[in-house]
Amino acid sequence: MRGPSYNHHVTAFLLLLLLLPLFHGHGAGGDWSGDYSKLSGIIIPGLASTQLRAWSILDCPYSPLDFNPLDLVWLDSTKLLSAVNCWLKCMLLDPYNQTDHPECKSRPDSGLSAITELDPGYITGPLSSVWKEWVKWCIEFGIEANAIIAVPYDWRLSPSMLEERDLYFHKLKLTFETALKLRGGPSVVFAHSLGNHVFRYFLEWLKQEIAPKHYIQWLDEHIHAYFAVGAPLLGAIETVKGTLSGLTFGLPISEGTARLMVNSFASSLWMMPFSKYCRAENTYWKHFSGGNMDKRGHNMYHCDEREFQLNFSGWPTNIINIEIPSIRGFGAYPSVTEIAEANLSSIECGLPTQLSFSAREISDGTFFKAIEDYDPDIKRILHQLKTLYHDDPVLNPLSPWDRPPLKNIFCIYGTDLKTEVGYYFAPSGKPYPDNWIITDVIYEIEGSLFSRSGNLVEGNPGASSGDETVPYHSLSWCKNWLGPKVNITRAPQSEHDGSDVQVELNVEHHHEEDILPNMTRLPRVKYITYYEDSESIPGKRTAVWEIDKANHRNIVRSPVLMRELWLQMWHDIHPDATSKFVTKAKRGPLRDEDCYWDYGKARCAWAEYCEYRYLFGDVHLGQSCRLKNSSANLLSHYL
Repeated sequence: MRGPSYNHHVTAFLLLLLLLPLFHGHGAGGDWSGDYSKLSGIIIPGLASTQLRAWSILDCPYSPLDFNPLDLVWLDSTKLLSAVNCWLKCMLLDPYNQTDHPECKSRPDSGLSAITELDPGYITGPLSSVWKEWVKWCIEFGIEANAIIAVPYDWRLSPSMLEERDLYFHKLKLTFETALKLRGGPSVVFAHSLGNHVFRYFLEWLKQEIAPKHYIQWLDEHIHAYFAVGAPLLGAIETVKGTLSGLTFGLPISEGTARLMVNSFASSLWMMPFSKYCRAENTYWKHFSGGNMDKRGHNMYHCDEREFQLNFSGWPTNIINIEIPSIRGFGAYPSVTEIAEANLSSIECGLPTQLSFSAREISDGTFFKAIEDYDPDIKRILHQLKTLYHDDPVLNPLSPWDRPPLKNIFCIYGTDLKTEVGYYFAPSGKPYPDNWIITDVIYEIEGSLFSRSGNLVEGNPGASSGDETVPYHSLSWCKNWLGPKVNITRAPQSEHDGSDVQVELNVEHHHEEDILPNMTRLPRVKYITYYEDSESIPGKRTAVWEIDKANHRNIVRSPVLMRELWLQMWHDIHPDATSKFVTKAKRGPLRDEDCYWDYGKARCAWAEYCEYRYLFGDVHLGQSCRLKNSSANLLSHYL
């Protein structure tokens, strides 16, 4: 239960925000005029972060649980455990045309409930929570119910199939336009993981729907800011592991079953790693130049000379190191017995050969063609790769991002966690889908590479490591969206008085080179490092936030991220804001949860903001520390 002071605190915030006069661009990096109450938030979830519901009647033999229309499919752990084969029918897609299983079809749920908890329940709910904390913050700070809009999608489909089957991008365009009419102002886009690729494709698709001279105008009117959270801008390494050996998502299924399932989804290729030196031609201009195909009917793909002069396609190391047999024709990898029965004249002929493949060789299909004779699943992958990605009429997403032409962009990701960057595969001797086995894994951690066995690995590690799922090289690609002069600030994540904040102004930044702060780190202190540029592109802001130890899957539940996000938004609409970005000089408590008991001083910490106020049901001293009534006007500290 909340006390009266909490209600007064929130009410005071709302009154302050509603009474703010209209601002005209100063402090916000743009010329939009409006107030906080006019903004809408549009959430684009990531891979496997949308509920899927059955749209069929499926009788499951040997199980008391059947699938009926609107039953949860992704994710219903009870039915998964009791009838896995039946559950798989509702999840699998045809590998070539991406249609549903003949006996069961599933469709994405709608609304905020589709993305908050994937498997609602007393025990399973908290374990499968995704955006629930995000929505809770919005409610706690008085955001109206119609101001937060979720745009779930069938995360199993390729981008072109999303539009062909569900008209997803048409609906997304209407969502932005409806939000503008309903609230009177533009929207703020929050995209996580694969959701960033969905949003990128939408921006390219939109070019073909709107006249060129109105395209930027539409973006300015409908999108105030874009928060790219955990964006795999150059792809994700785990996608390769899922394609060859399966990703279980923590579910009680075998890796072979997971591989069968995931490889039926065309979206499994959407986040394949690709080279930062190779680009596909801009398909947008084919409407004006008569096409961008070569004589064989393929989209043109150009690589910079550095792709062939340097190693690893701009990644830390070769992503795949794989043993392939020197004898073809066995289909899957042969067992030792099968080799013996082949009557080989020399045992040397049966020894496997180890080959290594870079990110470019994965995304352009070279790797898959090299193992096509040894895996029955590869033909499907090559078909999807060409049809749904290389020849996509809107965009080949397996090419580096340029900065989207939006006014305000905030790229946010976690760093300094052990992240997989390469694999060693070998024959397992088992039939498909278990014909591959991972013999070793290469990790990056804090500027070094090492194998699962603990040996150091040569390569080109970045200055930091990734977020446990996406490598640092992919996450930090958005630093290229910053200009030649960048302001860098490093501050502790926890509440602080500003004494430990470090600032460097006008730091030189060269395109396609990482930018590193010359700052100290105290042991056992987690920091946020802000890279901010509001000068390079007139009227536009670009910022990169690196959050120490923020996990990829949990970052959208991070209180630190939510705090910084809200402070930045409040700053943007304040009429007295003099800087382009919110100051980091001080971070006091914003919510009752931020107050805690200081045992050393025998009082509530942050006495300026917090006081001891016991309410019935409190079980410890820290829980009784709550915000004071006089601390409502916190905005003045962040201007």
